[in-house]
Amino acid sequence: MTDKLHTLSPATLTLENKTYTLPTSVGVEGEKAIDISKLRAETGYITLDEGYGNTGACESAITYIDGDKGILRYRGYAIEELAEKSRFVEVAYLLLHGELPKAEQLLQFSTRLNESSIIHEDMHHFFNGFPRGSHPMGILATMVASLSTFYPIPDELDSATEIQIVANLVSQVRTIAAFSYKKSIGEPLIYPSYKLKYTRNFLNMMFASPVRDYELDEDIVRAIDMFFILHADHEQNCSTSSVRTAGSSMANVYAVASAGICALWGPRHGGANQQVIQMLEQIHADGGDGTEFINQAKDKNSTSRLMGFGHRVYKNFDPRAQVLKQQCDKLLNKSGMTDPLFDIARRLEEIALKDDYFISRKLYPNVDFYSGLILRAAGIPTNMFTVLFAIGRMPGWLAHWREMLHAKQVTITRPRQIYVGETLRRYQDVDQRS
Repeated sequence: MTDKLHTLSPATLTLENKTYTLPTSVGVEGEKAIDISKLRAETGYITLDEGYGNTGACESAITYIDGDKGILRYRGYAIEELAEKSRFVEVAYLLLHGELPKAEQLLQFSTRLNESSIIHEDMHHFFNGFPRGSHPMGILATMVASLSTFYPIPDELDSATEIQIVANLVSQVRTIAAFSYKKSIGEPLIYPSYKLKYTRNFLNMMFASPVRDYELDEDIVRAIDMFFILHADHEQNCSTSSVRTAGSSMANVYAVASAGICALWGPRHGGANQQVIQMLEQIHADGGDGTEFINQAKDKNSTSRLMGFGHRVYKNFDPRAQVLKQQCDKLLNKSGMTDPLFDIARRLEEIALKDDYFISRKLYPNVDFYSGLILRAAGIPTNMFTVLFAIGRMPGWLAHWREMLHAKQVTITRPRQIYVGETLRRYQDVDQRS
């Protein structure tokens, strides 16, 4: 990928009356970078960049984001077009292989996913070991990590084995997720069906039981499939960076994927859509319709925080939210889809899209706002929201893992720090300490 970078005039840095020359480059979409990889060796200085908001940790050809313009593309394809015309399995193939599949390739990939959906029968004993009511994300992270013991990875990873491992994780993550849910509610496990495609298969494992069939609603199937597409990758976010960091140590891919799941679990990352529902539940419990909550959120002295609005990356609008809003409206307008939380959400949306306070700060509803409503409308319990995020994000994590694995050079991630602790001290015996 380095050959796609264009060299610019070098930058100069003056430190302690000495000038240093730093290489610069520009990516294919115009992102400019200063190469500081030799900065410490040449100057003795490091950069301090908490949260790495100004640090490019790698070169990547997978996803492009322009937060100011509201652009998100997978392998060059606009997310709006993929969401409208594609399906999740096709998008997963695109992320993993770099191109949209031809008909035969898509059939082979889809068939491989179905054939890889069963998990080792002995793993069922693991589910029995978790306490009833265990959080499905905790079960998912543990079970994904344990896959390495059931499907050992050879020291020399050939292409065929790598492709099968990827298929295992993309497919089995939904099986483990559904089993985790069934375990959390004390119901029998439902095995994957070879007759059902990816998203239908998952929903059937979630909601069918030995004593009742699950009638698949095509609108819900489409909405969940689109949810997976819109969450399939998002550049170097917290969980993806965790995947690359863990992967740089050459840890096995199951441990690497588990690291991504653990990072995703946080409320500042994958747990945000769950917080949207919790906010709506609190407004409903307080007897409000959202109007007073909006007023409190605008008060800088209030502790009320409006969840699901604004985004750290998108400074204008979240393109995923615009796509998901249409699916959300379609589901909420279906006959029988009544829920007081939906009414509150629509009230919040209406106020925020007209209020100068939110417009001037560009605090538009984001993907978490609409995805939380869609998952609730589909009957997904709140503690499973982040689990579905992990299912959707798995192809993206694996695409980054593969990209890193096949790079010309794999450098183990090792950030520096600025030490602010005590300087050298001498040990004192316990009776001499004041």
